[in-house]
Amino acid sequence: MVNLTRIYTRTGDAGATRLSNNDLTHKTDPRVSAYGQVDETNCAIGVALTLDPDERLQEVLGIVQNELFDVGADLSAPRESEPAFEPLRILQPSIDRLENWCDEFGDELPSLRSFILPGGSPLAAQLHVARSTCRRAERAAWLAVEQYGGETEEDKPNGGVHLLAVKYLNRLSDLLFNLARHANVEANREEVLWVPGAERSAEYNAAHPHGTR
Repeated sequence: MVNLTRIYTRTGDAGATRLSNNDLTHKTDPRVSAYGQVDETNCAIGVALTLDPDERLQEVLGIVQNELFDVGADLSAPRESEPAFEPLRILQPSIDRLENWCDEFGDELPSLRSFILPGGSPLAAQLHVARSTCRRAERAAWLAVEQYGGETEEDKPNGGVHLLAVKYLNRLSDLLFNLARHANVEANREEVLWVPGAERSAEYNAAHPHGTR
């Protein structure tokens, strides 16, 4: 159990921070950026939970919020052969569960004929915010992989980024997309589909034959 007795520490005032293994690094380190953006994703989901999701959605998002702390801890812990403390790592069953949820919520949804414009109900719109934030966190994690290397459980630890943590973010963004669509179904809100530019012009001209843009 984490015991936080004081929030401010003054240790980061010089632009440095410590990773989970106690290594000192810059706050601009790609690892720090990655787990910071995971925290942003968690905050976006927290807002979604204030918008009265149904019971099943609350259950799923509650589990995801806890696991995102695990993802952040994982990204902040370089893989080492003899760590002083056993790091918290994302395991494959967590990713399998995300995929199962994608199928569960996706089975009820109508087939897509185009891309969706974020919106609909407030809950659906906020879940789209969480989805896009999660995609950004995944991109940040890949930047960390580019710098430090990506490693699986089968690889010899060499200070790299645990790739299952990055994989989790990829699957989570897919799930959040389905959850946003599910929220609109539950709210009886129609999805607004993207209309490409040329088609938008044709529709406008048909609706306003004598008008100007």
